[in-house]
Amino acid sequence: MIASKSSLFLATRKSPLALKQANWVAGLVKNIMDRDINLVPMSTTGDRQLEWSLQEKGGKGLFTKELENALIDGRADLAVHSAKDVPTENPSGLELAAFPVREDARDVLVLRENITVPQIIATGSPRRRAQLNNRFPNVRWKELRGNVETRLRKIAIDHDADGTILAAAGLSRLGIRHYPGLIFEKLPVNQMVPAPGQAAIAIQVRAVECNKFSVLDDRETSRAVKIERSILDRLDGGCQVALGVHVVGNNLFFYHEDCGIQSLKIEKKSLEDIHNEILLWLH
Repeated sequence: MIASKSSLFLATRKSPLALKQANWVAGLVKNIMDRDINLVPMSTTGDRQLEWSLQEKGGKGLFTKELENALIDGRADLAVHSAKDVPTENPSGLELAAFPVREDARDVLVLRENITVPQIIATGSPRRRAQLNNRFPNVRWKELRGNVETRLRKIAIDHDADGTILAAAGLSRLGIRHYPGLIFEKLPVNQMVPAPGQAAIAIQVRAVECNKFSVLDDRETSRAVKIERSILDRLDGGCQVALGVHVVGNNLFFYHEDCGIQSLKIEKKSLEDIHNEILLWLH
């Protein structure tokens, strides 16, 4: 089923956040390209296997493969991903055509009211655990998966843990600014370095149509995310690695458990220069 000239088919995950992102991109396509969008919601392996630990199983491609297959076989014309979920290598015949303007990339510490020193924090992210260990050295960690509303409910109502960590971008896109019984604290990027690509949307298309969709790209976001993803690729990082990389303007923030949090001015530096400086931190 190939889309007609009057409309395009957009592959997306089914979660509430993914659908928010997909609808936002649909509006962007309408405004910039004057094309209507039909959403093609689908469930990915990562969505279906909620009992899996992404740290143990590895998260590469778990949230993207089904959407990519829809592009390859013609059921969709573009796919919308959270950029942090996209492997650094595209399947043959596909490319990332655009990274639209980025949302707030910070992480948010979510704690139940009246808890200042949590005993249990729920997150499956090695990056978040490693960086928060400095603040809460005696905390116990547990897995918590599911959509944003589910996670908030499990903390506020079910008391599965004293707190969790979520992405500010997801909360913002869902319109969640507060939640009964919970306190939200946005963590500065120089204290909690985000994941590569965090808060950015990646638009993936067939390579032969890449130029057509490049009009959706935001230059500043694209530059930052491409630098972050190049570092991820250079270090062969993934869900199992406690790695944070975030570029804002000409400042790069980096976290690895071997060197802690580092920062670098990257104005006029080549990718090779940036990679070499990071490798020096790690050795």
